[in-house]
Amino acid sequence: MSHNTFGHLFRVTTWGESHGPALGCVIDGCPPGLRLTEADIQVWLDKRRPGQGRYVSQRQEPDAVRILSGVFEDEAVRARFGGQVTTGTPISLIIENTDQRSRDYADIAAAFRPGHADYAYFAKYGVRDYRGGGRQSARETAARVAAGAVARKVLGEGVRIRAALIQIGSHAVDRQGWDWAETTRNPFWCPDPAMVAVWEQHLDATRKAGSSTGAIIEVEAEGVPPGWGAPIYGKLDAELAAALMSINAAKGVEIGAGFAAAALSGEENADEMRAGNDGPVFLSNQAGGILGGISTGQSVVARVAFKPTSSILAPRRSINEAGEEIEIRTTGRHDPCVGVRAAPVVEAMTACVLADAMLRHRAQTGGGSRRPGG
Repeated sequence: MSHNTFGHLFRVTTWGESHGPALGCVIDGCPPGLRLTEADIQVWLDKRRPGQGRYVSQRQEPDAVRILSGVFEDEAVRARFGGQVTTGTPISLIIENTDQRSRDYADIAAAFRPGHADYAYFAKYGVRDYRGGGRQSARETAARVAAGAVARKVLGEGVRIRAALIQIGSHAVDRQGWDWAETTRNPFWCPDPAMVAVWEQHLDATRKAGSSTGAIIEVEAEGVPPGWGAPIYGKLDAELAAALMSINAAKGVEIGAGFAAAALSGEENADEMRAGNDGPVFLSNQAGGILGGISTGQSVVARVAFKPTSSILAPRRSINEAGEEIEIRTTGRHDPCVGVRAAPVVEAMTACVLADAMLRHRAQTGGGSRRPGG
């Protein structure tokens, strides 16, 4: 299988399967001298970990990360940097799987789940790991979250990335009640406290029916300076969209106003500017912080739509590897809505794209930004 790596200067290769002994990633291109410990990574993995509520998979994985390479510490390093730092060499991270239940998939070993990647994988490779979805399982996103933690170190504290779950099924948050602080106070990463009870009722009914539901995640990156990205084939929004679309179950990505821009007038869509002390002040952000593929200095804003989980208890018509028509239902431990645990993954992929963009911008221009009047 090819294409397990993404990024240019900040490059991430993930490896491993849902029911294999472990999974992880190798990060190449991380600058030296950055403070990095396993605790710095674990805090983000804990946000994505399964088994933390009745609305997510009950698979009990500690998702404990170990750093195998790319860091160093001795007395001289402690005196200079204050602790363990990156060396500039590849950083290898490993997360062991401890709670696999492969027997749950015995009945579908030769069957294709409708809406799942089972058939496409078999058609391409002629062989597939059906246990938990193998390589195509969302379990792989643990490695992405680990890589995202390293990317945040590269970006530094000046760039703040945060995501929120803004819609489950047809139930969307009220923008008037939006409060980022609420995303840390409920199990849904929901910025609208009034929507939590609605989602609970919706998910309870969905699980009782043996079904699943889709969701939308919004991510915002504050502090991105103007100048990151490149025109034509290196557009920041194109690379961000590609990274977000690569997440399991993602079926749509929009930047800024996105598809709603088609209904706007030119006057409504144009983000007007006035002069500010540190560059232009934008009066709106329909562009989502990116124009011509280059960041403008505004917050970078994107949304990702996730399809309903394909592994459901409700019986569905399908075929098996022999081409026979069958009826299939999937047992085991599955998220009724993948969006509930997707926010940390969306944040991580955004961090990786921005870290790569920052390093490429620094390599080409020295890292500076050209501002009007400067």
